[in-house]
Amino acid sequence: MRAAGPRGLSAGRLATRFEVSVRTIERDLSALGQAGVPLATKQGRTGGYSLDPSMSLPPLNFTPREATAVAIALSSGTGDAVFARDARSALQKIAAAMPAHALAEAYAAAAKVRVIVRPGAVPDADVAETIWRAVHGGHVLRIGYVDGAGTESDRDVEPQHVVVAPGGAYLTAWCRLREDDRIFRMDRISRAERLADVPRGPHRVIEPEAVGHEVRTPESAFGRVAGTPT
Repeated sequence: MRAAGPRGLSAGRLATRFEVSVRTIERDLSALGQAGVPLATKQGRTGGYSLDPSMSLPPLNFTPREATAVAIALSSGTGDAVFARDARSALQKIAAAMPAHALAEAYAAAAKVRVIVRPGAVPDADVAETIWRAVHGGHVLRIGYVDGAGTESDRDVEPQHVVVAPGGAYLTAWCRLREDDRIFRMDRISRAERLADVPRGPHRVIEPEAVGHEVRTPESAFGRVAGTPT
């Protein structure tokens, strides 16, 4: 809404932009109003909701080169379907906080770059979200998995990592069926549901390895910034 200026955005356009329902947007706008955030509304076909400029956050002071670097980094991902929506949202926030001339310079610079990637298999968005929540929260999952021969089986697994690789996204987990660590291609997981069980497998964490590839940990990208655990 800050980026839209005084014209504002309708609930429908906001819902489309953030890939949620209009009801969710209206609920969030109501919550903002109840929290004391001054929202303005403009009636009519071109009207919508806008945010009082006094409530705008100060600029984040991204330089055009920094914004371009972020756009290139996001374009380089090939197996990060789990975080695709969050990546788009992050770049939108950066763009909304930049002055118009700086954003135009960043856009012009990005137009001079080409990123060559190898497209990977894309998992079902709802399945990927369920998997990520289980990995992040330490929950047990029941998944339907289709192996390379096309045979589907039900597995109860204890998730460890989401692995982003050039060929797609993977889940590493302790498989209760095989009683061993396994790697599952996320695009072959047909369904996933959280179980009420608590993890009971080995408490070691298996780090993924890939011959001929370097495995990187995104946490290191944060560096030693204030408030970041080390």
